[in-house]
Amino acid sequence: VQLQASGGGLVQAGGSLRLSCVASGRTFRSYTMGWFRQAPGKERESVAAIMWSGDWTYYADSVKGRFTISRDNTENTVYLQMNSLKPEDTAVYYCAAGSGAPSGRGTDYDYWGQGTLVTVSS
Repeated sequence: VQLQASGGGLVQAGGSLRLSCVASGRTFRSYTMGWFRQAPGKERESVAAIMWSGDWTYYADSVKGRFTISRDNTENTVYLQMNSLKPEDTAVYYCAAGSGAPSGRGTDYDYWGQGTLVTVSS
């Protein structure tokens, strides 16, 4: 599985962005998909994840109520809608694919995209 993330950019605090991650391969619909992020000088952290069926999701506490993960298995795409963005959301965002239940553990994911930069100005 190859993953291509896009949609990052510069936005003011309080604004919104939607990230997309397109996957290659016919088995996309069988994978749990996750979003992670890494800010400069910090460790990678989980953001959200969604089960292959779309009916089970996981969110990090820091983004609950502001971010929404969704997927379109017909388009091999997973999305991350980010609202009410804060400067502390600034990071490179990565999408990942794994075969287990949605989780925030990076080790549960087997495939990773190249990342897309989100910058939130104050």
